[in-house]
Amino acid sequence: MILRVPLWLTLACVPALGKTPGSFMEVGNTLVSAMMMFLGNNEKVYILDKAEGNAATINGHPAWGAVWDIATQQATVMDVVTNTFCASGMHLPNGSWVTFGGNGAVGRGGNIGSQRNSAGSGAWDSEYQDFDGTKAIRILNPCTDSDSLSSPKCQWYDDPNVVSMQKRRWYSAAEALADGSVVLIGGFVNGGYVNRNYPNVDPEFQGGAAESTFEFYPANGRTAATMQFMIKTSGLNSYAHTYLLKSGKMLVQANVSTIIWDYTNNIETPLPDMPNNVVRVYPASGAVAMLPLKPKNNYTQTILFCGGCDMPDYAWGDYAHPSINTWDYPASKDCQRLTPEPPDGSDPAYEADDDMLEGRTMGQFIVLPDGKILVINGGLNGTAGYAEATGETANYGDMPYGMSLASGPVGAPAIYDPEAPKGSRWSNAGLGTSQIARLYHSSAILLPDASVLVAGSNPNADVNISTVFPTTYKAEIFYPPYFKATTRPVPSGVPETISYGGDYFNITLPKSSYTGSANDAAESTTVVLVRGGFSTHAMNMGQRYLQLNNTFTPGPALLFVNVRGIPSNGSMVIVGNGQIGTQPTALASTLPESVYSTSNTTTTTQSKANGNTVTLTGSSIFAAVAGIVVIGIYNLLI
Repeated sequence: MILRVPLWLTLACVPALGKTPGSFMEVGNTLVSAMMMFLGNNEKVYILDKAEGNAATINGHPAWGAVWDIATQQATVMDVVTNTFCASGMHLPNGSWVTFGGNGAVGRGGNIGSQRNSAGSGAWDSEYQDFDGTKAIRILNPCTDSDSLSSPKCQWYDDPNVVSMQKRRWYSAAEALADGSVVLIGGFVNGGYVNRNYPNVDPEFQGGAAESTFEFYPANGRTAATMQFMIKTSGLNSYAHTYLLKSGKMLVQANVSTIIWDYTNNIETPLPDMPNNVVRVYPASGAVAMLPLKPKNNYTQTILFCGGCDMPDYAWGDYAHPSINTWDYPASKDCQRLTPEPPDGSDPAYEADDDMLEGRTMGQFIVLPDGKILVINGGLNGTAGYAEATGETANYGDMPYGMSLASGPVGAPAIYDPEAPKGSRWSNAGLGTSQIARLYHSSAILLPDASVLVAGSNPNADVNISTVFPTTYKAEIFYPPYFKATTRPVPSGVPETISYGGDYFNITLPKSSYTGSANDAAESTTVVLVRGGFSTHAMNMGQRYLQLNNTFTPGPALLFVNVRGIPSNGSMVIVGNGQIGTQPTALASTLPESVYSTSNTTTTTQSKANGNTVTLTGSSIFAAVAGIVVIGIYNLLI
């Protein structure tokens, strides 16, 4: 073994265990409907619902939190104090997760809780025993089976009397920053379908129901400030799409407007409007993701927007409900790419991309380890949200889909290849169809074995298992096409942390991990970081894919090794020093020259030039910390 390096990655080979590529497999009950999900570590997925009448109980009240064990596919309820309905969430640098805001306390039927707060929503409910979540900050340190899962350190910390936001926020955006802190943008104070009255004569405040400010967590003395973009996009700005850029500024998109935002100085630079009047934020709920950052695209940050809805402005209605029968209005199939900071210095502009294979509202993008993008879930018609009426249907009894404002569940996923020629980027060949409707309040997340966990769907004010689109507890796993491989590389000895700069580390692949020559395998091997993000409302806040080199904020991520497009199992690593603040940096190490094998046999030996080992010079990761800095040099040994 080569002893000159501090970190190693050794790979072995295991069978794919007969998991059918392109298929869905039901994997049990989540106990609470999965409105929100995130991967806590290699063992556990954490699930949050809104406070509602779930049959599963904890401490004498319905549960709205759970942890799902990946190995056993069993869920265990967790106690959550405040109402997490339509909260936002994000990772922290040390691997913890935090959720922000939510709704006031509610009781049966989703009605305001038995005790009211000063804003007119619920402070507490005597039956469901949930507290007001509109200012809540809830923190979780993910645990493993080696911990005592019932201990306080493994539970949600949820006490607004100790830690809370400055403003009430429901449907707010959350984006991690270069120092590991989080910016929170906008949201409802009280509300319902869209964040406005109609006519929209008070775009900033909506009579006290809208929140047009931003704030930071941790605040560190910074007070909430007005964001003009939230006023401009009034009504259709819930869960705004946000992406930290290499420049240290941020792309923000809502309604049909787009800006680059200098959040430090609160300066907005307008970009072109979204073409074709397609709204991508909730409740249009298009699929949105940053394309993978790779050397071959010079780590250029490009955002893909697909689907959503192009209803005329009046049709969106107001807080109560839409003005039209949305379930009859086809969702958009339009896709657009945007590079906010073009490397050649040209003006940013939207570029029409291939249409999706069908229109989707509530379609969700999952970036896969092989660099392709899965779209899953959603409906052919309508929007997210629920209501008891519309401007065209006054009586709940006449609503054809219960409270759902969408129809036509899309059970078939599709895969987008960002590197394919234009006109051939979408395919659903070989992909199966789920028989479970995944509409409003569905979620999906990448698992460490590179499969995708799919759960939730609940377009109802409270638990309803008899309506057209019921409260859903069944979970599924979708197996992407790379599960056709009979063997996959499986890392061992993965580094637990990756620093910003410093010494490189080595990754070793034995001969059993690939077919053909070692040289060909080395040329096709990539090492990537994938952060699945916080999944809710057809979006994954903080989702990123990076082939080791460029912009990546501190915190948890899965490290995958791909050989000819087949990923290993991912291993959880922490990028950075695990603390909020300016990240320590160091100069990048000088890597040795690539040495190619003169033999087809490969073993791990003490010499990289003995004909039995191929050394592939690695690359480095950068992050936007006071500009672009180097992170994590690796050296791949095959």
